[in-house]
Amino acid sequence: MYRQHPRGLYLLFVTEMWERFSYYGMRAIFVLFMVKALMFDKAYASEIYGSYTGLVYFAPLLGGYIADRYWGNRRAIVCGALLMAAGQFSMFFAATLYQQPATATPLMFGGLALLIAGNGLFKPNISSMVGQLYPAGDKRVDSAFTLFYMGINAGALLAPLVCGTLGDTGHPADFRWGFLAAGIGMLVSLALFLSYRSRYLVTPEGAAIGLPPKRHHESGEKIRHAPLTREEKDRLAVIMLLSAFVIFFWSAFEQAGASLTFFAEEQTNRQLLGWTVPASFFQSINPVVIVVCAPLFAWLWLTLGKKGLEPNSPMKMAIGLLLLAIGYLIIALGVTGLEPGVKVSMLWLISLYSIHTFGELCLSPIGLSLVVKLSPARLVSMMMGVWFLSSALANKFAGVLSGLYPEPGKPLPVFMGYTVANLHDFFMLFVLLAGSAALVLFLLSGKLKKMMHGLG
Repeated sequence: MYRQHPRGLYLLFVTEMWERFSYYGMRAIFVLFMVKALMFDKAYASEIYGSYTGLVYFAPLLGGYIADRYWGNRRAIVCGALLMAAGQFSMFFAATLYQQPATATPLMFGGLALLIAGNGLFKPNISSMVGQLYPAGDKRVDSAFTLFYMGINAGALLAPLVCGTLGDTGHPADFRWGFLAAGIGMLVSLALFLSYRSRYLVTPEGAAIGLPPKRHHESGEKIRHAPLTREEKDRLAVIMLLSAFVIFFWSAFEQAGASLTFFAEEQTNRQLLGWTVPASFFQSINPVVIVVCAPLFAWLWLTLGKKGLEPNSPMKMAIGLLLLAIGYLIIALGVTGLEPGVKVSMLWLISLYSIHTFGELCLSPIGLSLVVKLSPARLVSMMMGVWFLSSALANKFAGVLSGLYPEPGKPLPVFMGYTVANLHDFFMLFVLLAGSAALVLFLLSGKLKKMMHGLG
């Protein structure tokens, strides 16, 4: 299976792996840093977390436009990597000066701004380059994005282990070492990309990909402004509709960095052979399962495709939403009647993260692949930004939902008339949101397949 893909895929794989190491390493300790070092309360920390991750996924809309219109993918990726490295080092200085909040807090927010801007340039462009490695209509694209997703999650696997070990030690002064490791990871990503981009980032015919538009198209302006055909409009509508469903998925999935971290910290028995497992380590469960299972899913889609049994892309994504709901249903049952302060087995969180990962493999790499397949070539990076815009809204919503996490002695949170009296109620909220979205998408999948005109 691996020999069927161009070498450029593996360069993008390792480049994205180290960038994701940087992002997830910072994310693993971010809310803990705010709560334990800067002494923010959980609701405020959740609000900042949601705003940050939301803007991280909003910025690609602008980054994709800049690349499509002016810079090309390569230049955008390099500039984005430099900005993100600067952001991580700003977080390092903020953590170093945590006892001086008047200095540390602005440094933290400045670092977040640099990370947001850098991610906006980096993320949509490296994802869109994956599709450019293949000819139009190539059946390997879904498989390629599933393998590329392994790179994302290999970095996400290493990040909480390294940055959590260095930063989540129980001593606030040590958070800086986690942020420093994240910054070094970003520099490794940049170095790899600069070293091998010219050799491997080419089309099957050997032409360079990711160049600025004027070099890539002799008739650049004419091509960019050509009117959309009816089929192109239908396909773009599918991207927009599926983006709406993605909001339901990521708003529940991204509880990993906030409410589920609080749950791991406070109500999960983390003792293992006399050692207390850091709460940040649980965020490595998801990438562990992806690294192990992504090749199996890539093989599954290829095998079902050869037999004419492969589900269409909207159906795969509906399955992903359903699995997300099932994961929350399991942990909701596990915490039924649980009193504050009582700790449960870590197997509950392991089960939730594992099932959520299967759902992610059905939805996220498939969505990335679909954007590339359905978008007109002149709009791929910008539409990738639109796709990530849904994640932006979802992450902001995730922060709002995380703020509903019940705390003893505080008023009961209420969401649209739904009262969250305990952890069971909190997790059942995500069952209802994800389960409802899955049902609607199942019903719409046939119609959406027709609108894709044979490309989904």
